[in-house]
Amino acid sequence: MKLYNSVGPNPHVVRMFAAEKGLDIPQEDIDIMSGINRQDDYLKLNPAGQLPCLELDDGSLVAEITAICEYLDEVGSGNSLIGETAEERAKTRMWTRRVDLNICEPLANGFRYSEGLPLFKERMITIPEAAEGLKSIARDKLSWLNGQMDDGRQFVAGDKITLADVLLFCMLNFGNQVGQPFDESLSNIKPWFDRVQSRPSAAA
Repeated sequence: MKLYNSVGPNPHVVRMFAAEKGLDIPQEDIDIMSGINRQDDYLKLNPAGQLPCLELDDGSLVAEITAICEYLDEVGSGNSLIGETAEERAKTRMWTRRVDLNICEPLANGFRYSEGLPLFKERMITIPEAAEGLKSIARDKLSWLNGQMDDGRQFVAGDKITLADVLLFCMLNFGNQVGQPFDESLSNIKPWFDRVQSRPSAAA
């Protein structure tokens, strides 16, 4: 396998997930700052022009971080980060989707439409006037998640780390670096973040 890698939270999700699974995947860095990912050579690999992208041993390619992580979960060793049973897998996918749509997407687009606008305005449709509203949505939904974790769970989907935690951690970590720090007074999210950040995989 080979991972087409870059800066940003999405490649971090895959690197961290792979580290949790004990996988050491060779990487090829793609310079997204100069737009290499939007040029023909890379678009032949991933027509969406996004990072990361995983090249499998047979030369086929898988893009989209949840699809990549589910593949790595199946081929990697150790405990599953998706779930060992149908019920666990359903719960992980439910919380991963909630985290992705309600927190990660508005946070990321809030960045793209404001602090990241100089980079993204020529690459995608941007809506600068929506930036503050999107950031507010991400904060509100993170507060909602904080309340959901009042049941004492240690991780987003229960008592063990899953893809939902990896995704949320990498995005909140990114937000901390680009003008969207999360509210550290959130009584469940702050210790959860510290718990995940202390894992060796977080540095991947």
